[in-house]
Amino acid sequence: MAEKRKQILIADDDEDYLFQMETYIRSFGFDVIRAESQKEAEILIENTKPDLAIFDLMMERDDSGFILCYKMKRKHPDVPIILATAVASETGISFGVNSATDQQWIKADLYLEKGIRKDQLHKEINKLLKL
Repeated sequence: MAEKRKQILIADDDEDYLFQMETYIRSFGFDVIRAESQKEAEILIENTKPDLAIFDLMMERDDSGFILCYKMKRKHPDVPIILATAVASETGISFGVNSATDQQWIKADLYLEKGIRKDQLHKEINKLLKL
C-alpha cells in the first residue's frame, strides 16, 4: 500500500504568490491545502490537520500570520509552521524565531522572507518534516 502523501497548508492573500508556492510544493511531491484569507485558514485549522503549514504574516490584518500560528499550535502543537513574509522589505522591520523569547510569542518554527528560492524552500520543508 502506498504511503499517504504529506499535506501542506498554505495561507496567503496574494493569489500570485499562493499559486507559485502551491506549484513548488506540489512539485516536491506534497499535497496542498490552500487558504486565501485568515478566515479561510482558521476554518481549515479547525477541520483538518496538515503535516506542515506556511502562513503569510500580513493578510486581512497586519498580524494575521501570528494569529494563525497561535491557533494552529493550540489545536495541533506538533504541526511545524513556516511564517513567510515580505515585512522586512516593506517596512524595514526585521524579526525571527531564533531565541526562546521570540518563540514564546511567535508560534512559528521557521521565519522566511518572501522570495525564497525553490531549492531552499524544499530543504526547509524537508528539515521540518524530518524527511
